[in-house]
Amino acid sequence: MKTASLIFGILAIIGMIVGFFPCLGALNWINIPFAAVGLIISIVAVSQAKEGEPKGNAIAGLILCGVAVLFGFVRLIIGGGVV
Repeated sequence: MKTASLIFGILAIIGMIVGFFPCLGALNWINIPFAAVGLIISIVAVSQAKEGEPKGNAIAGLILCGVAVLFGFVRLIIGGGVV
């Protein structure tokens, strides 16, 4: 589950970067829900980690998905996609 959250985070960041290119901003409408699912998976992975078990992948996935959601919304607001 921790590795899955990291993979979701990496893919969400890649989608966010592609969504910043002109004429590809509509990709954020797909990327934001994808990153939100990754955010939920990351939260579950962090909460289910046992004590003494490394949580680095889950925390990295949590941060990456959070950043992708935040910047995706900012990009949609700036581009006029959310009025």
